Amino acid sequence: MADIVRITPLKAFSDNYIWVLHDDRAAIVVDPGDAAPVQQFLAQSQLALHAIWITHHHHDHIGGLPALHAQWPNCPVYGPAGVGGVSVPVMEGSRLPALGLDCRVYEVPGHTANHLAFHCGQHLFCGDTLFAAGCGRVFDGSIDSLHASLQRLAALPAQTLCYPAHEYTLANLQFALTLEPDNPALQQRWQRDSARREQDLPTLPCLLADELQHNPFLRCGEAGIRRAARHHQPGGGNDALGVFATLRQWKNDFRAS
Repeated sequence: MADIVRITPLKAFSDNYIWVLHDDRAAIVVDPGDAAPVQQFLAQSQLALHAIWITHHHHDHIGGLPALHAQWPNCPVYGPAGVGGVSVPVMEGSRLPALGLDCRVYEVPGHTANHLAFHCGQHLFCGDTLFAAGCGRVFDGSIDSLHASLQRLAALPAQTLCYPAHEYTLANLQFALTLEPDNPALQQRWQRDSARREQDLPTLPCLLADELQHNPFLRCGEAGIRRAARHHQPGGGNDALGVFATLRQWKNDFRAS
């Protein structure tokens, strides 16, 4: 991404990030579940709201739209068709202007049936599909489509920077370490990201190369992950999709300490 465009995380609720792409004059906001931090940041930075990108329909991603629309009624809101507040529906292959840059839209269903991701150069705004060391739950999507969506994102260049919408990293790493307690790469990442959180710093964005090394949901074909899944649920998970489904259900029930 060009040097003049910066990306800033805004905290919302207990663990959401609202990502803001901005230059010296204008901003694009991704998944504004709460309008207040966006309004405060734009006012302090003296920025105009150029566009809003929505990945999916959950309230913690769209709750700020009415207040932002009231303040910037002509600002386009790009997102899945049928989502309240979206004024410009987009889909697989749509191309969006991004402060002079080019953004491509991917359909990545699974967490929800109509989830999108926005890919600008090496930057991927992936909503609740891919998390650092984890992935989203299945709500009104399907486990098959979530697995396929993650495989698609895993095929992007390894230097892609991923911008999930939640600070779930430490809980996800605890789960990953439950599967592979002796994995030195996971242990090193735990130390690194724990130190960041102790300083109240984001662990995000995360590098896709790290996810390919650490994220169990992207590594369902590896022997250690398969063994852990079979040990947890004997008879389940004979292929990558089965292992993925076992891990996702296991994670649903997992309680981080």
